[in-house]
Amino acid sequence: MKMDRYEITISWSTEDDAFVVGMPELPGCMTHGATRFEALKNAEEAIALWLETAQELGRAIPEPREWGGSLV
Repeated sequence: MKMDRYEITISWSTEDDAFVVGMPELPGCMTHGATRFEALKNAEEAIALWLETAQELGRAIPEPREWGGSLV
């Protein structure tokens, strides 16, 4: 599985007093953390669980999107 290739968004939430993480390609897959590092670590675990559950349930697993921009 290409678990490490899914897009991850990290945003600060004043309401939650935490970094909130979403994975746009994986519906409903979200997590949070007190630090950016913790949030990213939790995101990796959430993605793994999401993919494992989808596979067990026979649901379609989306392919990770390709980067369409430029770093320059």
